[in-house]
Parts: sequence; structure tokens; C-alpha cells
Amino acid sequence: MSISDRRDLIADAAIGTVATAGLRGLTHRAVDAAAGLPTGSTSYYFRTRGALVSACYLRLTELFVADVDRWEADQGRLDLDSAADGMATLLHHWLTTARERQIARFELGLEATRRPELRADLRTAGLAARARTAALLAALGAPRPGPAADLFVAWTDGLLYGWLAGALAATRPVPDATELATVVRRMLEAALSA
Repeated sequence: MSISDRRDLIADAAIGTVATAGLRGLTHRAVDAAAGLPTGSTSYYFRTRGALVSACYLRLTELFVADVDRWEADQGRLDLDSAADGMATLLHHWLTTARERQIARFELGLEATRRPELRADLRTAGLAARARTAALLAALGAPRPGPAADLFVAWTDGLLYGWLAGALAATRPVPDATELATVVRRMLEAALSA
């Protein structure tokens, strides 16, 4: 396994640990166990807990970009309908298969509000999401893609949070891609008129 693969494995295990145990559960030993690595492996690559938290932010950003890249590669044409359908598929992925990543992202975001040293990594991750969203909205004809992207990302985060961690998260099922496409289309229409 290459050094890069090992670092990704550790970052992925750290993300999973944050999702299941919160930041209090994020220790080098816990990540070693979650990754199936010998004790001391995580601290070899990420000497401090702060470095491990930063690795989570960076890996979450890489995974977000990879998800969006895959979605864009699958798009034959880009119009409001295809964007809504594609984004709904992406949201469904984040609510199901990549659920753990989103929970960890929310946990890390809250921690950054209390720890100023984490804000730069949070900002970098947030800017990456907004840049990709602004490019999509510009391609769809948004007159002001930057502000529209801010709104769209906020709505998307609210939707994800509501279904994953909100008051009704434990009692309501994740919507299917068709239901999500209807919601996303409304969000896109509102963002494009902003």
C-alpha cells in the first residue's frame, strides 16, 4: 500500500470514527483500530490530533470533489431537468451510502466554531463546494452564480442535516431520488432567479 493510500485509509477511518463516536472519540488508537492498522500507525502519519482533524477536512473535500466529478462525467447534457435529476442522485448518495461522511462533516463544522485553528480547513472545504456549485449554476444561466451558490449550498446542507441529524431524522425515511429531484428542481429554480 502506498503512502498516499495509507493516509487515505487513515483519514477515512478517522471520518468514520467522528461519525460514530463524535470528536471525543477521535483518538489515534481508535483510528488505528477502525482502519485495522497496528497501534501507532495513525500517529506516524498524523502526529497530532489537530493534524488528524485536518486530514478529515481535506479528505472530505477530496471525496466531495470526486463525487461531483463522477456526477459531471455522467451528465450528457446540462439543463434544469438533468441537473435536478443528477443532483438528486448525488444527494441520495450522501443520505445513504455516504451518510457517515455527512455526519462527520457536520460534527467537524460545529467543532470549528469553537476552535479557531480549525476554521481555515473548514473555509477551504466550504469554498470548494461553493466554487463547484457556482460553476454549475453559471452553466445553467444564473445571472449571479456566486450568491446563488451560497443559497444553494445552504439549502443543500439544511436538507442533509434535517434528514441525517434533525429532530425527525430517526423517524422519517430518506426520500427516494424522484422525490429529491422535485425538491432540487425547486431549489435550482429559486437559486437561478436569485
